[in-house]
Amino acid sequence: MAMAIRAQADAILAANATDMAAADGGLSPALRDRLQVTRDRIEAMAAGLDVIAALPDPVGAVAAAWVTPNGLTFERIRVPLGVVGIVFESRPNVTADAGALAVMAGNAVILRGGSEAAQSTAAIHACLVAGLTAAGLPMGAIQRVADPDRALVGAMLGAVGLIDVLIPRGGKGLVARVLAEAKVPVLAHLDGNNHVYVDAAADPEMALRIVLDSKLRRTGVCGAMETLLIDAAYPDPATLLRALLDGRCDVRADASLLALDPRLTPAVAADWDTEYLDAVAAAASVDGVAGAIVHIANHGSHHTDAIVTADPITAARFLGEVDSAIVLHNASTQFADGAEFGFGGEIGIATGRLHARGPVALEGLTTYKNVVRGTGQVRGGG
Repeated sequence: MAMAIRAQADAILAANATDMAAADGGLSPALRDRLQVTRDRIEAMAAGLDVIAALPDPVGAVAAAWVTPNGLTFERIRVPLGVVGIVFESRPNVTADAGALAVMAGNAVILRGGSEAAQSTAAIHACLVAGLTAAGLPMGAIQRVADPDRALVGAMLGAVGLIDVLIPRGGKGLVARVLAEAKVPVLAHLDGNNHVYVDAAADPEMALRIVLDSKLRRTGVCGAMETLLIDAAYPDPATLLRALLDGRCDVRADASLLALDPRLTPAVAADWDTEYLDAVAAAASVDGVAGAIVHIANHGSHHTDAIVTADPITAARFLGEVDSAIVLHNASTQFADGAEFGFGGEIGIATGRLHARGPVALEGLTTYKNVVRGTGQVRGGG
């Protein structure tokens, strides 16, 4: 698959140019960024497939084993989920990540991409099929729904007995619809309302680097910082805010921060709960790590939250008490990505508490069965 993607780079770029031209003016800047394919992004796709190919096969791995006093031997063995349905918008690279991860974990996958990325996903899917064929695997292991009819999404949501799990990747509207209407199990996150908390004990240079990268590296990804929380005792909040503003980020600040720069905009209640996916951020002053934890509990989306501090005790409290799928100490929230976790890619990020959490990759695409071996034991009795 990786070889085919590299070999077909020009065809993928041409297909993407067609999609970009058709979407001209009809998508937000964040969605246009997600839709665009470049040579660097094609190489990243192929490199991700190289990583996935080199990972240990999870199917058949023994997750746990034990022997009970009566001599029974128990093993918890990883098995595929079955048929995985992926409904996604804008991001052509999801085709490669999802297809490769699903097959590597022993599953079949049905991909339904958005109409805005139809040509790009078709070109990438063709590369995946070429890889399957070269490996002697069934071409139907990675299927693509080419028909843009939105009714087919509804058919996937109701395909009990045909699809074993659904994973939506896209805007809030798509994910909300899937969560509301699906009759099959869903792995998803609704929002990426992520926070960076700068503690009083943070190194100022490190804090500045992390805040800028978390917000401005790519504003349209689900791991981007949306709210900056600054300890009221931090000595130089103005520098952090000024750097964001100088980076052409619209900063919506609470009353205690507004006087620090005339370019700041007063925040309203909705700003604390908004995933902007754009060069917009909210900023608030909080009363230490306790105030940050409370703010995140009230407004966060259980996706990704970070603390910047040189105090290991404060860091341990934040990492232990913030109930998010990904929590970071002294690192950018933009590391919320399966490739950065060493997974080669991700099929999505799950923020629920069941089955899988965080970047869903090979292990998250398996379940397990309990294999019990005996020597004739019976329970007997009543």
